[in-house]
Amino acid sequence: MLENKKLPLFENEFTKIGDAILSWRNDETIREVLEPKEFKTVADKKAHDSICNLIKETFGDVTILSEEEDIIEIERPNKYWLIDPIDGTASWYDGFDGFVTQAAYIENDVPIYGIVYAPAMNKLWTAVIGEGAFLNGKQLQPFQESNRLNLIDNYPEPKRIAKIITEQLVVDKYIECGSLGLKSCMVAAGIADLFVKDVVIRDWDIAPVIRIIEELNGFVTDLTGKKIVLTGSFVKENGLVVSRSLKLVQDIVNLERV
Repeated sequence: MLENKKLPLFENEFTKIGDAILSWRNDETIREVLEPKEFKTVADKKAHDSICNLIKETFGDVTILSEEEDIIEIERPNKYWLIDPIDGTASWYDGFDGFVTQAAYIENDVPIYGIVYAPAMNKLWTAVIGEGAFLNGKQLQPFQESNRLNLIDNYPEPKRIAKIITEQLVVDKYIECGSLGLKSCMVAAGIADLFVKDVVIRDWDIAPVIRIIEELNGFVTDLTGKKIVLTGSFVKENGLVVSRSLKLVQDIVNLERV
């Protein structure tokens, strides 16, 4: 069980790790690319070690699964932390703001707690199940009904499914942003209303976001409108929809796609 009373200390130390990750961009030894195909750097491994140590120091001997490890085929524990030390390594490497460090605590396939920190933007999103979602310590308000549609993705101009959305729906604004976790949190912050990807995603990309978005009465689904759950494979083949409303999810399901 998550010890909520330890979360303030944990979150404070977690942001320190994120700030360190930001500073590492100036250190060529830490910027070294270890796996060009997956674009993994020394920083990814160093961040992994730092977050694992923090979790163990704060919460004791708990299971930790990470993007930096080969976990695709393992059986899920009943209780574990799932971490993505640097979500958006390319953005980090190239000097852009669009990267985060994130983690989730999961019990019986349910994300109980999520934390996403964007150090270059000084923004920290957190959520505990049943207690709401917060941005820099201030509680976020649940999503309200709105006709606005601000679409967010990581390209300068809409491509792939984002382009289809702009052609078939009335999009008020298109926003370019970095990592998957950060784009999802921009929906939580009310800056965007919808984020959609038609690519394979992985649980460490979305576990923290699920908790944050659902605390705001939003939706995290695949492209068929099915709620994404943290069971079975860590790889999700049917894309991603992060939305403030069920209507927008249904609009995505009903898109005419070639």
